[in-house]
Amino acid sequence: MEWTIWAGFAAGLLISTVTAPVGVSGAVFLLPVQLSILGVPSPAVTPTNLLFNVVAGPGALWRYRRDGALRGGLARRLVAWTLPGVITGAALRVYALPGPDVFRILVAALLLPLGAWLCLRTLHPTRRRPDVAEPSARLLAALAMTVGVAGGIYGIGGGSLLGPILAARGMPMARIAPATLAATFTTSLAGAAAYALLSLASPGPVAPHWWLGLACGAGGLIGGYLGARLQPRLPETALRLLLGALAAALGAVYATQALA
Repeated sequence: MEWTIWAGFAAGLLISTVTAPVGVSGAVFLLPVQLSILGVPSPAVTPTNLLFNVVAGPGALWRYRRDGALRGGLARRLVAWTLPGVITGAALRVYALPGPDVFRILVAALLLPLGAWLCLRTLHPTRRRPDVAEPSARLLAALAMTVGVAGGIYGIGGGSLLGPILAARGMPMARIAPATLAATFTTSLAGAAAYALLSLASPGPVAPHWWLGLACGAGGLIGGYLGARLQPRLPETALRLLLGALAAALGAVYATQALA
């Protein structure tokens, strides 16, 4: 229906404008919109969300690259470890984990307390040592791999999980946002391709809703660019509070859905 195309475009535009400054693609917030309002069935909602990330991602990434924010090895390390995870997650989603209930409980248990703690730590900061700001290579690999699997299963990209965790470690938002968005874009591209191949061997609704995913992504492309352009103008405290509030809100939504 035509109204769903325009609704998807508007949702992608609004969500990406708000979430791009903190390194979140917005797919994790688009997921309930697609399920509850736009009527996308499961598991087709997952590749549709991944398609949104693929189309929307270059807007914010181009702006961050233009500003020089993508320099450094963090983005490369996140991409290297999330990429194999998302392929594994896509296969698990199609053949082993069609239901979302367990995922909702796990995400709520992680993001609700983490988001609340991040907000409290931002409002009442403590002195942190610079040597503990970035996780070790081994811990970063484990986090990225785990988030990649989750992203492949549920089409969330991973920035909504990696961002709060890295921010809680004390890393600056100017480093986190470009790196997590780069990982989200790369893993979403691989995940969307994996679902397209899996749809050839699965009788269920596995292929993405192409027109809706493209419409949401077009809105996200514009919103992501606007959000990335806005990020350097926002103070670090405001960005951390925004990320913490988004994480806590998402955790609360999933907790409510899981307990309903």
